[in-house]
Amino acid sequence: MGGNRAGEIRLTRLLRNAAVTSEAIVAEAARRTASRCQGLHVLAIQDTTVVRSQGGGGLYLHPTLAVDAASGAILGLTHAEFLSRSTGKKAERKSKPIAEKESQRWLDAAERSAEACRTAARLTMIGDRENDIYHAVARRPAGADLLVRAAHDRALEDGGRLFAQLDALAVAGRAELDLPAKPGRKARRAQVVVRFMTAQIARPRNGRREDLPASLAVTVVDVREEAPPAGESPVHWRLLTTHAVGDAAEAFAVADLYRRRWAIEQLFRTLKTQGFDIEGLLIEDEAPLRRLVMATLVAAVTIQQLVHARDGEAGPGPLRPITDAFEPEDQPLIEAFCAKLEGKTQRQKNPHPKGSLAYAAWVCARLGGWTGYYGKPGPVVMLEGWLYFQAAKHGAALVSNHRDV
Repeated sequence: MGGNRAGEIRLTRLLRNAAVTSEAIVAEAARRTASRCQGLHVLAIQDTTVVRSQGGGGLYLHPTLAVDAASGAILGLTHAEFLSRSTGKKAERKSKPIAEKESQRWLDAAERSAEACRTAARLTMIGDRENDIYHAVARRPAGADLLVRAAHDRALEDGGRLFAQLDALAVAGRAELDLPAKPGRKARRAQVVVRFMTAQIARPRNGRREDLPASLAVTVVDVREEAPPAGESPVHWRLLTTHAVGDAAEAFAVADLYRRRWAIEQLFRTLKTQGFDIEGLLIEDEAPLRRLVMATLVAAVTIQQLVHARDGEAGPGPLRPITDAFEPEDQPLIEAFCAKLEGKTQRQKNPHPKGSLAYAAWVCARLGGWTGYYGKPGPVVMLEGWLYFQAAKHGAALVSNHRDV
């Protein structure tokens, strides 16, 4: 990364400087994200991934990614924090206050995201099954909504059970969903049905109550596949949300919001083996490792922004600006590369307007080896092109500095 011995030493000193913190890195990223949220319905998507596994514990990273609900465009990070996990005492878990549990990370991320997205028209916090926490509903930031995948068959205020009541409901509507490929599953089109209801979930009996309300009102949306292909597990999502749902169309709209969670899974793929390969870092000391991983997370978000922008689709709004992922002074170099890379045929022309992120994504894809034919460029190609651009930018700066001298 340093390029030579002097660069190696400079980078080492930076990563081991106590004045450089992972918190400051993500705070700057969140500040930039805040400027992109104004007037939008923002989805703040949380999840946790392993950085370094050590037996039953290790170092984990919990980022929150801001996504435009309408277009799916990635706006940036709103929060990220590390967890050092060990084989804790499970028996003591229920007796601890939420502030002393790992679950607190979901609440912290919600608070930080609400601060970063305060100019948004609407904010919805999205999480997987780990985020199915009574505290997360009870203590969500004022004005923010919550959408999580249900993990617990919760008791209801009337004494019933959540899943049984859902299963007893009549089908409210049917639809077809395109399911992306994932490990163990090929991409396919699924026929699904939806059910929904409002429910008054009861406060858990076990654990500390911490002045939580005795019950909370939520909307529950159940989406399931009726006849999956032979050998395939059926799709089944039970979703808890504070969004109001009045008909099948609104229920499917909630499911579509949850499907945006795929963005953070793609971010982890870019951050890890298929992209920046943070698992291969050989830094033993945890402090410099955290700083480098956090900086790499910021870069991985940029790559995912480029991947999403490659087709120029922006939903009901305008194309995202180039400054989402680049500095303003980068634009002349991007345009110079574009002029060099464009060919004579229409397929070899950049179809996007100058100043848009889509324009820069086309350039990075071409620098990464994409010809304009044969499918769409993915994260690996974008990463190669982005690294090429950064190296060229560095070289141009060296030449400019030399001329100044």
